Amino acid sequence: MAVLNLPNALTTVRIIIIPAFATSVMYQRYNHALYLFVAAALTDALDGLTARLKNQRTALGTFLDPLADKFLIVTAFILFSYYGLVPGWLTITVISRDIIVVTGWMLLYMTTHTMKVEPSVLGKAAIALQLAFLCYVLLDINYVLPPGIKTPFIWAVALSAVASGVQYIQRGLKHAGQK
Repeated sequence: MAVLNLPNALTTVRIIIIPAFATSVMYQRYNHALYLFVAAALTDALDGLTARLKNQRTALGTFLDPLADKFLIVTAFILFSYYGLVPGWLTITVISRDIIVVTGWMLLYMTTHTMKVEPSVLGKAAIALQLAFLCYVLLDINYVLPPGIKTPFIWAVALSAVASGVQYIQRGLKHAGQK
């Protein structure tokens, strides 16, 4: 399977968008940030769909796709928190979950020499909620959405991050115990 295929090219485009997105936020060009964020989210959907439909999954894509998601999410949460657009505790919660998952994966690899860790439905849902929430924040900045939505959204993102983090810890411990 070729490493240079459409899904991997779309993932690469998503990674390239991130500095432009960050720059747009830093210079308060929130309309540009919204367009870039939506473009990044669309490339995420398209690369996965294309990889499955055209059977173009690669080891590089399996590694690069979630990494691109993490780069985008972490960049957005840090910047939004810095500029007071999201609570700092939520940023810490989301990033801590990612640190726990990555650290757990590294420990699992070092102890069992198993590299493959399947994403869970809850983990995918947490990432989807995070992306939707970040998009909501950008939409709210640009178009002023009705009040009362943000707080429940914040709690949904936080609870899904914690729940999926706990689930990954449980799965990792179970897998390590089997080896």
